[in-house]
Amino acid sequence: MTALPHRPTAATSAAAQDLNRWRVERHPRIDLGAAEAAAADLLSALGVDLTHESTAATPGRMARALADLLTPRDFDMTTFPNDEGYDELVLVQDIPVQSLCEHHVLPFVGVAHVGYLPGDRILGLSKLARTVEHHARGVQTQERLTQRIAEHLRTALGAQGVGVVVEAEHTCMSLRGARVPGSRTVTSALLGRLREDAASRAEFLALTRSGR
Repeated sequence: MTALPHRPTAATSAAAQDLNRWRVERHPRIDLGAAEAAAADLLSALGVDLTHESTAATPGRMARALADLLTPRDFDMTTFPNDEGYDELVLVQDIPVQSLCEHHVLPFVGVAHVGYLPGDRILGLSKLARTVEHHARGVQTQERLTQRIAEHLRTALGAQGVGVVVEAEHTCMSLRGARVPGSRTVTSALLGRLREDAASRAEFLALTRSGR
């Protein structure tokens, strides 16, 4: 399908403004030099010997790795006119999720299942994965991440309904504390018809469970 020009409307203009707001809010100001110095202090305080050749550069690597996990990548929403009036569910399953828990700054890793009921426009499928990746970069709870993805898609698309299910393993539970490796946390956010219409909600949840 050839992309037609995205004619700006009040809805798409509002979506663009919201996306810009998300970009500003989600882009941290990172000082790598200060982060490396702080990482060195932290590791030294925890008893890590940074004088050895194999660990001397560890604070810098640690700072850069965390900066990467905290920095969202910008992208443009590519939408197309829904000329055929398609109004059934569009679902992409098993989109990888990697984020950081805000309570222990340890990773949680899993997959997201994202679907929507189109309105006047449909979305390039890769942008569902891009939206997940964009919001996953940061320190947050899984619940908030799930809600952010759903709200962003509803705003950007003017969709009749949006559904997001995230399944993830939290290393703050599997590597420490309760030490329960393999346990998954499942969160969901349903908006519009996928929340209000029982049949649409049941279809979305059944399809997301079918891949497990």
